[in-house]
Amino acid sequence: MAVPQPLNIHAYMQDVGRRARAASWTMARAATALKNAALTGIAETIERNQQALLEANERDLAAGAGLDAALLDRLGLNPARVRAMADGLREIAALPDPAGEITGLHYRPSGIQVGRMRVPLGVIGIIYESRPNVTADVAGLTLKSGNAVILRGGSEALHSNQAIASCVHEGLAVTGLPRDAVQLVETTDRAAVGELLRMQDFVDMIVPRGGKGLVARISEEARVPVIKHLDGVCHVYIDDRADLDKAVAVAFNAKTQRYGTCNTMETLLVAEAVAPAALGRLGPMYREKGVELRGCRITCRLLPYAVPAAEDDWYAEYLAPILAVRVVRDLDQAIDHIRCYGSQHTDAIVTEDLTRARRFLTEVDSSSVMVNTSTRFADGCEYGLGAEVGISTDKLHARGPVGLEGLTSQKFVVIGDGHVRK
Repeated sequence: MAVPQPLNIHAYMQDVGRRARAASWTMARAATALKNAALTGIAETIERNQQALLEANERDLAAGAGLDAALLDRLGLNPARVRAMADGLREIAALPDPAGEITGLHYRPSGIQVGRMRVPLGVIGIIYESRPNVTADVAGLTLKSGNAVILRGGSEALHSNQAIASCVHEGLAVTGLPRDAVQLVETTDRAAVGELLRMQDFVDMIVPRGGKGLVARISEEARVPVIKHLDGVCHVYIDDRADLDKAVAVAFNAKTQRYGTCNTMETLLVAEAVAPAALGRLGPMYREKGVELRGCRITCRLLPYAVPAAEDDWYAEYLAPILAVRVVRDLDQAIDHIRCYGSQHTDAIVTEDLTRARRFLTEVDSSSVMVNTSTRFADGCEYGLGAEVGISTDKLHARGPVGLEGLTSQKFVVIGDGHVRK
């Protein structure tokens, strides 16, 4: 849709909202085969236009030369990431369609049948920064679940997002599904975000994906429900009954596989009984990788090149090659630390003790809790969701990576045969 110039932001966003609401009605009744055909068509269009996508991304990267490394990492596209977008859309197409599923249908003493039907939420607003792949991932998930979506990406990724949205619209056109089912807000004016947050008549849910400041602002200002997480202060705890080979592999991967993601480990906790052996192996590996270690008193004694950690370091989401390290007495102290400083995103334990693993799973109140594996697996694709619209640390409606089911709700359905209540 062409953006009028000069732009009246309120009028523009109201028009976007009206179009999205109308498209959501069509999407709610769209057949699964039609939605899958659209997803496949979008994937093929993305692959066919790979070079155009990379060129658009280069324009964004050139304009954002002064951005920090973590932001540039999230902003960048390459052939592998383009292929991943297309593969993710095909994975979503292969997943069961949640819309219209009826579960729990049973007879009541009155003779009526009562069950629940899964239904789309309607119109989803996504406000995100940096990652252009979100445009494809979210479009795929919202289409498959029978919703419409309004995408408001960051100005730093505008050209990339526009190029991907063009591929989405081309794929929709082949199937006859409404173009307005996926709309990209075409203005970088921040007033558009404020309008989107207040559009109760047209928007059913907002999902913010970005820095803590963005998410906090949206949570405070939104007049529609928000699914969110503020930050990802993720922990790995190496228990004194851990297999050290596993522990070293998990703790190294959780930090260094990729720095700028919300599921990257930011604090390593190590039981004091195995701290000399575990840190003796991990310390040099982190140092060789260029990771700055900020440690407790015992850590600094064991690793002289570590710098003393301040209180703020235990709360920090670095999104950078910096790691906080604390030696703890035991599992109890590790759990206490996570409860005090964690963000309820993703936390992992490495242990061979099944009882301790079970305690960790039960007592750590995070959206993803893991045993003997890297926190980097906390991802919709890795969980078999195809992709995710975001990760929720809230406790209502959806928690953890939000996929197809998280973009639906349930309503009661009642079936009778002329039954009347007496």
